[in-house]
Amino acid sequence: MKKSTPPLHDALFKQFLTHPDTARDFLEMHLPPVLLQACDLSTLKLESGSFIESDLRAYYSDVLYSLKTKQGDAYVYSLIEHQSSPDKHMAFRLLRYAIATMQRHLEAGHNQLPLVIPILFYHGQVTPYPYSMSWLEEFSEPELAKRLYTSHFPLVDVTVIPDDEIMQHRRMAILELLQKHVRLRDLAELQEQLVTLLLAGYTTKEQLISLMNYMLQVGSTTKPETLIRELARRVPRHKEELMTIAEYLEQKGFKKGIEIGIEQGIEKGIERGERGAALKIASSMLANGFERATVMQLTGLSAEDLAQIRH
Repeated sequence: MKKSTPPLHDALFKQFLTHPDTARDFLEMHLPPVLLQACDLSTLKLESGSFIESDLRAYYSDVLYSLKTKQGDAYVYSLIEHQSSPDKHMAFRLLRYAIATMQRHLEAGHNQLPLVIPILFYHGQVTPYPYSMSWLEEFSEPELAKRLYTSHFPLVDVTVIPDDEIMQHRRMAILELLQKHVRLRDLAELQEQLVTLLLAGYTTKEQLISLMNYMLQVGSTTKPETLIRELARRVPRHKEELMTIAEYLEQKGFKKGIEIGIEQGIEKGIERGERGAALKIASSMLANGFERATVMQLTGLSAEDLAQIRH
């Protein structure tokens, strides 16, 4: 007799376990009692066990059955994996299969995650099976991993954090404060907090520019140029970047545009012969780190217009 090979092991295993009546016997004998009691084995249905991850690397689950619970239409999947040699990371591998099954279940239109029961069928030469079937024990600190992955994940809900507490969050404070209030308040009401946080020196030039763009495009304030000029006056280290933005907002023909929409206002300014002023402002914005797409959006200039600007 020729020496058996893994493909022959797999083929024989699948020949048996893809037969629903055989699989039903297997599950009746090997499922833990508490899980067996929840399953309606009469609804056993063979499913495709092939999955493709987002990075296009294929991986395969040997046999996958769906079934319903005895309580109703809730779904349970039994994932049976065949292995003829030990795999140190088998528990994690089974978890990946289970997650892929859950994802496909949601994509099919279901609103709740199904219970997926991974089962390893092993018949290797090394006996007994030498590795743990708890994926949490693959971590260097299993107890810490258990606390993390069997409880609620950390949540940072800035909508319920008091402003005074946010102000103590150092480099994250200004982002958290703005994103908490950007849709709810006139941002001028946050002037004192913004000054305090900018004076603390936590915000980089690039972050400041992104914050100002965010405030102008998402937030609401009756006089944005006044707010930004005041920030420039009180925060000398960022005066140049802030004054560039303030001057842009105060340019003749643009101020009214802020009230009705930045793009419309700039278009009116250009129509009045102020194209040169728009190019000058765009040049200053580019020199101060604004992205070209943002400059085009705010000034109404085209890529061809910006190509004329020399630094």
